[in-house]
Order: sequence, then C-alpha cells, then structure tokens
Amino acid sequence: MGRKITSVAPTLLIVVISMATIISLARSFRRPICSTSSLTSKHLNKSRICPLWSPSFFRCLPPPHRTTLLRHRHSPPLTAVNPLRASLSSATIPSTMSTVSDDNPLLKNFDFPPFDSIDASHVRPGMRALLKKLDSDLVELEKTVEPSWPKLVEPLEKMMDRLTVVWGAVNHLKAVKDTPELRSAIEEIQPEKVEFDLKLGQSKPLYNAFKAIRESKDWDGLSDAQKRIVESSIKEAVLGGVSLEDSKREEFNKIEQELTKLSRKFDENVLDATKKFEKLITDKKEIEGLPATALGLAAQTASSKGHENATAENGPWMITLDAPSFMSVMQHAKNRTLREEIYRAYVTRASSGELDNTPVIEQILKLRLEKAKLLGYNNYAEVSMATKMATVSKAEELLEKLRSASWNAAVQDMEDLRQFSKSQGAPEANELTHWDTTFWSERLRESKYEINEEELRPYFSLPKVMDGLFSLVKMLFGIDVEPADGLAPVWNADVRFYRIKDSSGKPISFFYFDPYSRPAEKRGGAWMDEVVARSRVLSDDKTSVRLPIAHMVCNQMPPVGDKPSLMTFREVETVFHEFGHALQHMLTKQDEGLVAGIRGIEWDAVELPSQFMENWCYHRDTLMSIAKHYETGETLPEEIYQKLLAARTFRAGSLSLRQLKFATVDLELHSKYVPGGSESIYDVDRRVSEKTQVIPPLPEDRFLCSFSHIFAGGYAAGYYSYKWAEVLSADAFSAFEDAGLHDDKAVKETGHRFRETILALGGGKDPLTVFVEFRGREPSPEPLLRHNGLLQAAA
Repeated sequence: MGRKITSVAPTLLIVVISMATIISLARSFRRPICSTSSLTSKHLNKSRICPLWSPSFFRCLPPPHRTTLLRHRHSPPLTAVNPLRASLSSATIPSTMSTVSDDNPLLKNFDFPPFDSIDASHVRPGMRALLKKLDSDLVELEKTVEPSWPKLVEPLEKMMDRLTVVWGAVNHLKAVKDTPELRSAIEEIQPEKVEFDLKLGQSKPLYNAFKAIRESKDWDGLSDAQKRIVESSIKEAVLGGVSLEDSKREEFNKIEQELTKLSRKFDENVLDATKKFEKLITDKKEIEGLPATALGLAAQTASSKGHENATAENGPWMITLDAPSFMSVMQHAKNRTLREEIYRAYVTRASSGELDNTPVIEQILKLRLEKAKLLGYNNYAEVSMATKMATVSKAEELLEKLRSASWNAAVQDMEDLRQFSKSQGAPEANELTHWDTTFWSERLRESKYEINEEELRPYFSLPKVMDGLFSLVKMLFGIDVEPADGLAPVWNADVRFYRIKDSSGKPISFFYFDPYSRPAEKRGGAWMDEVVARSRVLSDDKTSVRLPIAHMVCNQMPPVGDKPSLMTFREVETVFHEFGHALQHMLTKQDEGLVAGIRGIEWDAVELPSQFMENWCYHRDTLMSIAKHYETGETLPEEIYQKLLAARTFRAGSLSLRQLKFATVDLELHSKYVPGGSESIYDVDRRVSEKTQVIPPLPEDRFLCSFSHIFAGGYAAGYYSYKWAEVLSADAFSAFEDAGLHDDKAVKETGHRFRETILALGGGKDPLTVFVEFRGREPSPEPLLRHNGLLQAAA
C-alpha cells in the first residue's frame, strides 16, 4: 500500500517549520475552514478564515464519514443519500418492510430521495421497520460470515446502504428544512439507530473475520483500496469499543449514546439562538452606511415577519444574526452602538437560558475524555489523531510556530487600523474594539486598494458565477455540467439539480445546489456532503457501477425583487471551495464504495481539492469569465482585478491569529483541559486568547457556545487540519503555474493529471502517495508562502 500515512505529518511539519521565516506561514491561515464568515475575511465555511463570525462554524464538510464497515456513522449525517444507480434503477425495499406502510415515502422504491414528500410522521415507523430488518440481516450474517471479500465486505456494504439512504435523507432535511416535529422524531429514534450502529461496530464475528482476511494467504491479492478498507475497518472497530470487556463496553455504549444526543442538542441550540434574535429598525439613520443589497434583505426579512409594506428605501428593516445580515452591519453600519449590540448578541449566542450550551460543552468534553480512557488513550485528542495524518505533538508544534510568527504582524495590523481610523476622525480611534475592527478594516481596504466589496456585487451574479465555474471545470477536467431540474425531487423551490457528463457525453454523477439563506429553517454556513457514493457492489444488473451524487449548501443573500442573487467576492470563493469538495466525490473512479470520493480520506487531507479550487478565483481568465455586470454585461475592469490580487493578503497576520486561536483552543480542550478541574472552559479560552488575540475577548464572550465545528461536527481535535491541507493545495496549484497558466494545452494536461490522481483515487490510497503521483515529489510549503506574499520575509 505504499508509505504509511503517519510519515506525512513529520515530513510536512519539518519542511514548514524549518523555514527560518515561518513568520508568515501563519498568514497561510488566510482561509480556514468554517462555515460562514469572518468579520475580516469572511468565508462561509471552510476555506477562508472561519472567524468568530461563522453563523455556525460549519463551512464545508459535515461530520466525518464513517466509511468502514464495522463502524457505521453514529452522528447524524448532514446529507441525504440516495440509491441512484448508473441506470437510475429504483432502490429495492425489503419485502418485510413494504407491509409497514404503503404510504411511507421512506419505505418505497425510488430513484432519488423523495425530499418533497418526507415529513416527520414518516420517521418513526420508517426507521423502526428498517432497523428491525437490518438487525435480522446482521444476526444472519454473523452466523454465516466467512473471511473473504465476497462473504464479508460486500454483504455488509449492501446491508448498510439502505440505512444510509433513509437516515441520510431525514437528517439532511433537518439541516435545510428544520421543524419542531422533525426534531422530535429524530430525537426519539436516534437512540435506536445508535444502538444498532454500536451492535454492528462491536460485532466480534465480523471483527474476527476482518482480522482473518488480513492474515490470510489471499491478502496480497487484494487491491490497495481493499487493503485500506480492511485496515480501516479493524482500526475503527477498536476505536468503536469492540475489544472492550463487557462492562466497559456497556459503559462505552452509554457514552456514545449520550454524546450523540449532546451534539444534536448543541447544534439545535445554536440554530435556535441565531433565529431568536431579531431587531426591527424604523429610523434609517440607525442603519446609515448599509449598502442597498443589505437594506433590501433587511426589508425582505421584515416583510416575512409580518411587516408586509417594508421596502428597502423606507423600511422597516429587520436585522438578524444570520450571516448576510450580521456581516453587513459589522462591515458597513456607521452606527457604532448598533454594531456593538449586534456583536454582543452574536458572541453570546446559545450561552444563556434554555439554549445555554455551556453545560452541553462541559458534558461533551467529560464524556469524550472518559471514552478516550476506556480505549486506552490519555485524552480525546489522541483518539482523534489515530485516524489522521498528524499527531497531537506535531499539530501543537505547527500551531505554536505559526502563532509566534504571526503575532508581530497582527500587532502591526491593529496599529495600522488605529492610525487609519484616527486619520478619518474616528472618536474611537484610540480604543478600537471588537465591533470596530471589521468596520474600519473594510474602510482601510477600500482606501488602500480602492475596492468596495458591495460595489462589486453587481459583477458577481450567481447564474454567471455558476456558468463560469462550470466552464472552468470543463477545461480542467473534461466534464460538462448541465441542468437536470425536474429529474429529482427537491426540498425547496430554489434548489437546483445538475448532471455531470464526461467527454463522451456519458453521465458520471449528479449534485444538488441549495444556495440561499433561510434562517427560519436552515442551518447557517456552507457545506458539502455526499448523497450517495460510487460503488461497484451497489450497481444493478445492467450497469457496472452506481454513480455518485453530492449536494452543496450555501447561505448567501437570496434574490431581492427583480435582482438575481448578487455575491461578494468572498462568497464566490466559498462556492468554488465547496464545489472542490463535490468534485472529489463526483469525479472519483474508485469502485470500492467504502473508499470512493471523499470517503476514507484522512481528515487533514480532505481540504486539498476545496482549497485548490479557490485559487482559480484569482486566475485572470476565470475571474473575467464570471465577473460580468448583471445589468450591462460589462466585464470587471482590469484595474479592479489587479486590486483584488493586491488585496489578497490584506491583514494576513490578523486573520492567521484568528484561525490559530480556534485550532489551539480545540487542541487545548481535547488534550489538556480537565473537566471539573480548577480551570473552566472559558478560562482555557481566555488563556489561549492571551497569545492569539491582540484585543482581549469581552468578559462575556462565549464563542465556544457556537463552535459547532468541534462540538457538533467532525473537527474535534482536528481544526488544525485546514492549515495542513492548505500546504498541499497551494503546492498542487503551483503545478499549474509551473505548466503555464496561459498555456491552455498545458493546463488541460495538468488538469487531467489532477483529476486522475487527487480527484479519482479517493480514499483508496494514502494522501501522501496520491499527492506524489500528481506532483512528482512530496509537498513543499514554498508555494503557500509565495501565494501569501511571504517569500521575501521567509528568505
């Protein structure tokens, strides 16, 4: 199988850290991860710096996929999975289930999940019928299992597919079309689902069969992908408690059940707290400075809340904590009092009353530590790193090197901001605080680069951006993306459905795109997830493979009146970022479903394709193809393009520190924090902030209460991975630069190589081996330093 993945961490870290001027590598944190936006450099989820301001800190990927057979995903997936095969044949419902309810859409044969007809009343009977059937199938398999691929792995993959389909569809609807009834149904059925997951993951007959395969004479005859599946299944089974004694396994299972419940509660509290805040404004002077698009959105929100006559010009206007509304106020409102009110509301979300996540966090951390101890680890960070490229010590080493290198630059950023605001006559110049920095950063950026992000919106209409994105991937990867609306049911009228074809015109994958914010029912941020994975085993009799499907979800400003959705440049980057994830899932050529697409890829390498795609937003030909004024058709002026390039590293030190804080707090809480000890979670946050924030946090700051990435997502002790993957992605893009970005033939050849390695191989090979196959060498941090304008400093 090639080199062990554990060798990657030291390799990358040594290369990065050994550079004398790692000073600025910190800036590479420019685009972190998250979900929504940042007061200074907003990114909706994963590729830019996911600052404190991400409505839910979810930006890209939902919880990591449990793609090994002995450990089905415990946490509720954020996506739906459908049984689409290459021929679009219907999923088959076991006959024993068809009698439960002829009217239950979850139990019918379908080509695509019936998102338009599923409601809360279908969840309990549908899931219980399915779990009963699967439990029976598992018992039978344990009796007859043999240590061979056809007798073990293939039956398991088939058995689990329907559960992934049904449970995935239900939980996807919860993320995009939430209702109290749906929450209640999921809450009631989830313990039964987790109970089955644990029974499967702790099956001794299946675990022993996997070990027997590894020790058999047939081992050498398995493909690299098959070996990865076996090895991962054994490791995940151990991490899932299969080796524990009966009493300890019972304790472990109780912890897993409770953690699932707590993570769901955390996420719901963040959503409810975000929805709860509404501020109605009737005096336009209070929102002076807000651009027309923001006023239109605020009036539209007010109208939806019962103020039917609200207009952008005359109001009333409603401000919420949803990302588009919140960011507009923080960036543009001249009213400092309003900025302070909105900021304080944002950083204290889900921190009081019935929605207080403080006890939820404390219990999550306590149970994670107990789980780690049961498994023989010192802390939960070690458990998390067991399936990643890095180790706890190497991740900490990298973060500290970057932090110490970023500090002086961030201090200078703040001094520049003070001097600029002072020159503009700001009374608060000598005491700039949290609700001032974003506002004055935007003014400084406008002054320094003569770029007004709001004035650029008319050049980035969503339809044109998508057309340009699809043209780019056609050139790079030889694929065609075409609308297929009407082929699959959708959960909202704004959702689009697309088909992807290869150069011969043959369909190879599909995806949904849900672009707009719906704060009343939709989780904040932006993310991508699988709907169904490519699979040889799950093909039908007429085809050789089942085709993959993905979905992309964003939360950008919806169309207002007769205007299309007009995007900021940062939102453009977000769409490119999420589509990078989707491409790795949809363009896979890996036929082993358990390691196809984004499945089976080490978490600290999974950001490579997404961050890679962001680079194309700065590629002149690409940008000019999407930057067309929605009314006049005028192309973005060349001088503005040059200014966008120049502004790419604006306030890099500050943005780096922001991301480093999140990553460091994450590791501290999962490696050193002692639940119930002398130090509270907020003490940890303040201690970390002393070294990562130029302006100390407010005493009442409770950003941890909305840090969904680590408490309701898949990034616990893994937030550092954005930086790790950014080294890989920058180096991958440099291959195109080396080939010549103006040489179409060379770009296409390099794109073909990228597709055949990074995008095609999925989790079937370790990430370092795949990268070397594409690049011809191991990764180097130099391209990242260069892209961030740091080579001179590093010399």
